[in-house]
Amino acid sequence: MNEPTTRASDAERYRVVAMLEKHAAAGRLTLDEYAERVDRVLACRTHGELADATADLPPLEDDAEPPREESRHLLWAFLAAAVVLLLFSVVLGLAR
Repeated sequence: MNEPTTRASDAERYRVVAMLEKHAAAGRLTLDEYAERVDRVLACRTHGELADATADLPPLEDDAEPPREESRHLLWAFLAAAVVLLLFSVVLGLAR
């Protein structure tokens, strides 16, 4: 296990983002929670901060079989909705 104070790499941050996508697809995170955590994870500097961002999520099951085609389509639809929600939030924020 990495030390909590050790600096995290971009690859490690993106691995955690991928893990968050799986938790969101499984229904453990709402779109808002997913977007907030992605922002938080991308800003993390250390392994401890990355661990804190996912501390309340259970470990993912080992993906023994590749995802089915319909699961991939649902994930893309979910991610597209998340992007639209983020853009909508930005536009509303700028309109204030």
